[in-house]
Amino acid sequence: MKTFQTLFESYNWDDVLRSIYSKTQTDVVRALHSERLDLDDFKALLSPAARPFLEIMAQKSSSITKKRFGNTIQMYAPMYLSNECQNICTYCGFSMTNKIPRRTLTDSEIIEEVSYLKSKGHNHILLVTGEANKTVGVSYIKNAITLIRSYFANITIEVQPLDQEDYEELIAAGLYAVLVYQETYHQKEYKKHHPKGKKSNFKYRLETPDRLGRAQVHKIGLGALFGLEDWRADSFFTALHLRYLQKTYWKTKYSVSFPRLRPHSGGLEPKVEMTDRDLVQLICAFRLFDADVELSMSTRESELFREHIVNLGITSISAASKTNPGGYVVEQQSLEQFQISDERSTEAITRMLKDKGLEVVWKDWEYFN
Repeated sequence: MKTFQTLFESYNWDDVLRSIYSKTQTDVVRALHSERLDLDDFKALLSPAARPFLEIMAQKSSSITKKRFGNTIQMYAPMYLSNECQNICTYCGFSMTNKIPRRTLTDSEIIEEVSYLKSKGHNHILLVTGEANKTVGVSYIKNAITLIRSYFANITIEVQPLDQEDYEELIAAGLYAVLVYQETYHQKEYKKHHPKGKKSNFKYRLETPDRLGRAQVHKIGLGALFGLEDWRADSFFTALHLRYLQKTYWKTKYSVSFPRLRPHSGGLEPKVEMTDRDLVQLICAFRLFDADVELSMSTRESELFREHIVNLGITSISAASKTNPGGYVVEQQSLEQFQISDERSTEAITRMLKDKGLEVVWKDWEYFN
């Protein structure tokens, strides 16, 4: 069965990178005046040659976003169910090599965390676990979805990649969306950062969105972890992946996230720095490339950065996030996966968005069974 792997193997990382860095200001101007951008235009907007055009890109990105999504922004909350993990990942606090107390929430603890998030107004939830199939496998995730389905209009998961039939089972239980980040599309670098565990299988992870598309999930979230490799090339391959999926599984919605490497236990320094200006350039480039894709920003980023970016292309953000299991009320001191930067309360984030003329969307989908 044909998958993204076939298309991916027709590209060479170094050739892509050279192509991006060879773009000129003429290429950028052409992209900015294109009615519908192709992947070559996207390369131009990612390139160093686009830096002088950032203000123009930001204005166009803001205008396109408001035209497509209105003055709205969706709010969601992550809820970590477990920090058990069987993988070794150089950038993650949950890595199997880190000698930390492991914790997996019980049913009653899940409901405690859910009750807190509901009291803050949240109706879209993202369930997160480490990758430990025996502890937090399909049966555990399905049970969690079943437990909380009546509380939320939208349930998303960010867990280990699964087989198609597993996704079909979870969708039947009430699953709405799945986030699966490739981390980096550089195959050799990927192996260096994932030396052991199921996650070390680059191909299986790369083909996860194909399995999700065949399972007919409502939405798929893509992204790369910026800092592991050159962000420009990783962003190109994310866009390539997005275009392939949109053409192949056209009934499914898509989102793109922009996580940058953050401090964690056993911290890894970024190989390639991505500045705030770089990240703004990337977000605007994605919005110009695709007017319909949802663009998400987590609390990894600072208060100041998030306040500026919410009017430039982002369509959903998290608030008051905790990246440890039970972090809201059950066990607030358990180990975080990574440190968050924007620590403001949900109420404070809501006020900020309203002050910027944005309407907070708590609910835009209802699961009916």
